[in-house]
Amino acid sequence: QTLHKRYDNLMEYPFKEIEAKWQKRWEETGAHRLDMSDNTSKYYCLVMFIYPSADRLHVGHWYNYGPADSWARYKKMCGFRVFEPMGYDAFGLPAENYAIQKGIHPAKSTAENIDHIRRQLKAIGAMYDWSKEINTSSPEYYRWTQWLFLQLYKKGLAYRKLSPVNWCPKCVTVLANEQVLDGYCERCGTQVTKKDMEQWFFKITDYADRLLDGLSRIDWPDRTKLMQIN
Repeated sequence: QTLHKRYDNLMEYPFKEIEAKWQKRWEETGAHRLDMSDNTSKYYCLVMFIYPSADRLHVGHWYNYGPADSWARYKKMCGFRVFEPMGYDAFGLPAENYAIQKGIHPAKSTAENIDHIRRQLKAIGAMYDWSKEINTSSPEYYRWTQWLFLQLYKKGLAYRKLSPVNWCPKCVTVLANEQVLDGYCERCGTQVTKKDMEQWFFKITDYADRLLDGLSRIDWPDRTKLMQIN
């Protein structure tokens, strides 16, 4: 009876009220904001940015973000100044496909999806520094990716050459291997062909030996290092 009574009390825990109270407190006090000018005991915890190609998160997202956020909290309790940002990988076919399905402009659908996702992440209580949020489709962000590309180009590290690609004649676009399902375009179902097109490449082979030598100096799992080598 005692165990049953304790179980009933746990089920009555008002999590919505309590979590909302403390999440509001964290936001008001800036509990997760980081002063980037202080370089002492710093720790950078980065997870893969979300694709805003749907209007909601699902449980699989938190399977990815939950453990990383738990680790970031642990490091913070150990005395580290943890920087854990969040952003949205908003360019590409997934976002475009979603906009086509909904019949709206991708800029509008992406902005709306990000608003929904941000509310979900805040409700989950993740320890993200929202003052450092990024969106890859924002001019304030991609101006720097463009700048970086230009630096590589000026140094001869970005070049163009003919290369075979996956081509969808109906969508009139190049497809990544992951976007070709059994030889057909995942978006429209048209049979994909191989086509030679001029593509941009980065000359990373010039740095292959240095990259491989550096593997001995980083704390990565052996399986991950093996993937980098091969």
